[in-house]
Amino acid sequence: MPETGFRLTGLEPRRLQRMADSGRANTRLVCPECASWVCGTPREGVVRLRGGTLDDTSWLRPTRHIWTRRKQAWVAIPEGDEVFEGQPG
Repeated sequence: MPETGFRLTGLEPRRLQRMADSGRANTRLVCPECASWVCGTPREGVVRLRGGTLDDTSWLRPTRHIWTRRKQAWVAIPEGDEVFEGQPG
């Protein structure tokens, strides 16, 4: 979602940093109590949220699928969606 429309409320998240396959350092914001990944830090004006953190996901329909080389065989990806076996460029 656009960074300008995003605001975290509640507990201050903990920052976890990891190195991506690309060599770039990624910072994830996680819950300080359960360590669930909430979102990433803003990049290029966009915040990448984890769908499971939303109170209401009834409207959510993913259309972009990444790291699909690791998906379970029973996962069906709808025709027409964007698919990446690894991290997109």
